[in-house]
This record gives sequence, C-alpha cells and structure tokens, in this order.
Amino acid sequence: MPAPPIVEPGLRMPSDPGPADDAAQTVGALDLARPRRVHVVGAGGAGMSAIASVLAAMGHVVTGSDLKTSPALERLAASGVKVFVGHDAGHVANAEIVALSTAIPDTNPEVQEARRRGLTVLSRADALAAIAACRRCIAVSGTHGKTTTTSMLALILIEAGLRPSFLIGGDVNEIGTNAVWDTGEWMVIEADESDGTFLHLAPEIAVVTNVEADHLDHYGDFDHLVEAFDRFLASGTSGAVVGADDVVAARLGARRGADLVGTAPQATHHIEDVETGNGVSFSLRVHGELLGRVALPVTGANSARNAAVAVAASLRVGVPFDAAQRALARFAGVARRFEWRGETNGVRFVDDYAHLPSEVEAVIAAARATAPGRLVVVFQPHRYSRIAALGERFADAFSGADVVVITDVFAAGETPLPGVTGRVVADAVRRAHPALDVTYLPGRAELQAYVAGLLTPGDLCLTLGAGDLTSLPDELQATTPW
Repeated sequence: MPAPPIVEPGLRMPSDPGPADDAAQTVGALDLARPRRVHVVGAGGAGMSAIASVLAAMGHVVTGSDLKTSPALERLAASGVKVFVGHDAGHVANAEIVALSTAIPDTNPEVQEARRRGLTVLSRADALAAIAACRRCIAVSGTHGKTTTTSMLALILIEAGLRPSFLIGGDVNEIGTNAVWDTGEWMVIEADESDGTFLHLAPEIAVVTNVEADHLDHYGDFDHLVEAFDRFLASGTSGAVVGADDVVAARLGARRGADLVGTAPQATHHIEDVETGNGVSFSLRVHGELLGRVALPVTGANSARNAAVAVAASLRVGVPFDAAQRALARFAGVARRFEWRGETNGVRFVDDYAHLPSEVEAVIAAARATAPGRLVVVFQPHRYSRIAALGERFADAFSGADVVVITDVFAAGETPLPGVTGRVVADAVRRAHPALDVTYLPGRAELQAYVAGLLTPGDLCLTLGAGDLTSLPDELQATTPW
C-alpha cells in the first residue's frame, strides 16, 4: 500500500483536489504495439521532437509541424519524418492520432481538424506515457539538473552495454541527439514536472534531483507541488533515488525509503572529497563502503551531485561501478548546460539554460572557478509568472559575477503581467548588492551593442536563460569590436 502523502513542516496538505490532481488524469493507455499514423503538433520543441523521433524509430508513420523551422525540425526531416513549417488543417489528413505540445492552443487549426474528424488527440504526457509503457522505465525529475542527470544516466547504461532507449529535454553532446530507440529493455526518460507530465508515468525507478518553488502557475502553491513530487516518488515500483542535499527532496525521499545521494550526513550514497577546476571529481561511498572515485570533464559542484545521482540510479539497475566511471569520464555535457560557445580575440563565451535563482548561482560559481579574469553575466528572465513569483529571490544569485546585464522577460507564450519585467530582477540584485555593476537593458539591439562595447580580452561572457538569448554569443562573435 502506498505511503500517505507527505506534509512538509510548515506546509498545508490540501484536502481538496488541486492542479496537481488534475494533471494525473489520463486518457487511457495508447497501444503502440502495432504501427500507427501519428501527427505531432509542435514538433520543433525539445520534448515533442524527441517523442516524434522515437515514434518514428519504433516503426510508426510520423509527421510533424511547427510555426517556424528549427534545428530539431530539420533533424526530424533528415531522419525521414515529413515535417511542415506552419499549421494547417491539411497536415493531419493521413493521421489517426494527433499528439500535441502543451504550448499548442485548442484554436490551432490542426487540433481543431483532428477533433472535427474524431481522431485520438493526445497530450505530450499521454504520448510519453505510451512510449514508456513499452520498456522498463527510469524516470528522472526535479526542479533543476534533470536534463543533465538523465543524460549522464543514459550514457552510463550505454557504456554498460544495456542498449537503452532514452528521451531527454536537451541534446547530449556526446551523442548529438536527445532521443534514441534501441533494443535494450530499459528506457531513461526526463520526467517533466512543469505541467504534471511526470504523474502520467509508471516507472520502475523514480529519480528526483531536488524540489524548489517553480511552476506555481500550474500547481497553485508550493504545497501542491510538493505533493506531486511525493506522488511521483511513490510511483517507482522498484524504488527511488533522491538528491540528499535538497532539504525538501531529502525529506520526501527518506519517507519513501529512497536512496539518498549527496554530501548531507543522512546520505546513503555519500559524496566525498569533491575537487573542482577545469573538471570535477569526487569519491562515492555507498552505505559506508567506498566504491571509488568519479572524474568528469565538466565543472561545478552541481555536476558532481548530478553525476552521483546518475550513478546511484545505475547501481539500482545492476550496472557495475566501473562502467559508470568510464562513461562519466568522457561526459561532454548537454547543449545549453555550461556549453562552450567559442573564443574570439581573447573573450571566451559560455551559454547555460539556468533560469532559476539557485541554478544561476550554481552556474556563476562554476564559471568563477574557471574565470581568472572578469566574469560578465548576461541574463534573460524566463516567463512572467515565474518572475512575478520568484523575482526577488534572484537578489543574491549574481553575487559571484563582476558585471551583470539583465534584459527583458522571455514570454515563452505567456501574456505579459503588469509591472513584471526584467527590471524586477535587476532592482532586487541592486538592493542586495549596491556595489555590483548591474545594468537593465530591455531591448535586444541595445543589449547586443552594450555588451559588445563592454567586453575586453580576458573576459568570460556567460549568457544565462531558457529563452532566445542563446544566440547572443554567436551574434557578439560575429561583430567582434573589441
């Protein structure tokens, strides 16, 4: 019998159904044992492109569409998937199933046509659950670190010869893709909590890296978010692995009997002797027994925590520790996770997806360890709802930088909220650290010109955010005024 819901100290457990409860409602299992004709709406996004790619590799007839072209859409086309740029009712002419991204509204002409014809219309969560049901599943979730941890775990299982399938939110640099359908019995999935997708899965092993306040627009409050993570951990039929250095996650994991991984005293899988520099290394002790040392070419204490969680999950599958060591020794990272973007005239560029306060702080700390010169951080806040809820929490996140430039909010499809701009973050940082050089520039053209004039040889320029700021390093290197 499942354990009762967890109530964290100081948190109210709601007695009435909330958004997290709604997220768990499914349309029923989709049988993928026979070939199906599936059209994917929003196929250019990371999650939906991965689903489309795997469905095609499984032998289904797949088409896809998105508003504009993208590397993901082009990669699908190169693999033989018929793709369309733009949305039109005619794109679903040959489909029997339509799967759609959470960003796709009901007013989309392809969705409307599918419903008019009585086709099966699946959410991303339902499509993912149907794929996962075809394999033994390890699902990795958490507020941050889940993409990297999922990628590390997939590479470890590959190294062990298990030929896993995987679906990941970002491209694994060593493989160059975020989705593979292979012949092994295991599948590794990045389980997204943002819209309750992870509650549709039935994994054998549930992994949670950490639990922080985010996506409260979906869950309503932190209580419901914590409850959802608790239910996800309970869904692991063969156990769970949890990051022990996050207080909320550790409490949930302890009460669910999970393997606890980290530097915290209560960790069952204890990280010791962490060394950082151009890479990071640590020793791992499991239930008091020293297994050995793990070394990675990527930097940062957060990389050590993610790697240790991935190792712990692989040990549950029966992977030898030395296979994990070999895989992580050549882990080249994930696209937009401390991604090296080049060096021009003595200025180095690194880009990262960090968009939460704790993520920003951790990435800046990692950059600081590799930047003997000036560290210039350019940050694009993500989603109006997130900045409205968490804007003040960025106050101390940039303290490790020398210069901070903040631009306006990347909407990610949201409607702007009155008074919510990038200035909310900039003002919070200025109040907390008046001596820190902080500039707010909302427009992209003025931002690019300002940063280009700011950089000098010896600087490390770190771009942060989950939006379109990722193109700024290329734009700056193309102008090279310094």
